[in-house]
Amino acid sequence: MPRFAEFVRTAAAAGRLVVQPRMGFGELARMRAGLSAVRDCRATSVGTITLDSYTRVGDYASARRALREGAELNGFPLLAHGAGTVRNLLREVSGADFPVQVRHGSPLPLDLFRSMVAAGVDATEGGPVSYCLPYGRVPLPEATDNWARCSELAAGAPDPMHLETFGGCMLGQLCPPSLLVALSVLEAMFFHEHGLRSISLSYAQQVHLGQDLEALAALRRLAAEHLPDADWHVTLYTYMGVFPRTPIGSYRLVEDSVRLAVHSGTERLIVKTPAEARRIPAIEENAEALEFADAVARQAAADCAVTKCPPPTDTGLLAEARTLIHATLELGRTVGSALVTAFARGVLDVPYCLHRDNANAARAVIDEHGMLSWSKAGRMPVTIRDTDTSPLTADRLTTMLAYNERRYDREDLVGSLLRSAA
Repeated sequence: MPRFAEFVRTAAAAGRLVVQPRMGFGELARMRAGLSAVRDCRATSVGTITLDSYTRVGDYASARRALREGAELNGFPLLAHGAGTVRNLLREVSGADFPVQVRHGSPLPLDLFRSMVAAGVDATEGGPVSYCLPYGRVPLPEATDNWARCSELAAGAPDPMHLETFGGCMLGQLCPPSLLVALSVLEAMFFHEHGLRSISLSYAQQVHLGQDLEALAALRRLAAEHLPDADWHVTLYTYMGVFPRTPIGSYRLVEDSVRLAVHSGTERLIVKTPAEARRIPAIEENAEALEFADAVARQAAADCAVTKCPPPTDTGLLAEARTLIHATLELGRTVGSALVTAFARGVLDVPYCLHRDNANAARAVIDEHGMLSWSKAGRMPVTIRDTDTSPLTADRLTTMLAYNERRYDREDLVGSLLRSAA
């Protein structure tokens, strides 16, 4: 078992939530300092090396030039630094008690996987769908073929890698949970089909606690059904959409994501910081956010020991996700070919995703109960329950995109008004 997966399993057995930042810096010294700060913070943490935009799209020359000229990058240029440098970095800061995951965002990551294997990286993430449709114009069949080769390379490495699906985070928001769950399971099955045996399945916090609890329970159930001989765990992301702009709103949203992780039995949480709405967080802000999340997790676990946890909704989400998975698998001899055909026929269809291989006929709304639901199904085998017939205008879409931002910032606004009145 990769040490990344072993660390998460050991922490879960001890009742501890593993917390992880979204962090990457261009300069080697700053990346080393960031990893060291995460390692030394007061939390059960794992490290992250997030790659820069040039490297993600294969523009390695621009990444090397930026590094040479001292230009600021929005992540770590792994190929520009080279496998030997990365191996030395990991040797300095990581170990069995502090594993590190590389996160990249590339639809065609074969060069990255070759470099990661050479550097001894034992954990990364992505997927043939989730790192293709939202990120550019690469045809889905090409991305799927590339990811198949990457998965086989990772599985056959001297130290086999742990891979995390990104399917549960499609577009970050306004994607009904049944589709997020189905995509995460299908990407995990794709990895498994190509030899991976250490896998995590992701899900991103959405807009309704009960619905998210139902989704995470469905994800665990379906993972157990479809990955019986794999070592797997679940990874939750703090909300990936428009983030609150006030410190109170940001901390409240992070707090709710931690409680969601604890209440659902999730093993690992990707934590955001209160700086998310304005800029790339500093090293200190990442460490502080992890310590805050760890403290909330310990309190939430203690609370659950003496009081009942909040209940999940019962909307038939498990059955809908299972239907999407089965309808997809019927379309191909392999999981990869089934995914390509499912998108070509609209059996899988990500709302508001403009990629040419996505039908973009399905639509979702935040309904009168504050949950994500389908308003148009396209050709997907899903159930439309929303009774709101108002048109989906640009203003309404913008309002929905800012739903959590307004909801969590309102608490700070109300507090300010009360203080002014006093």
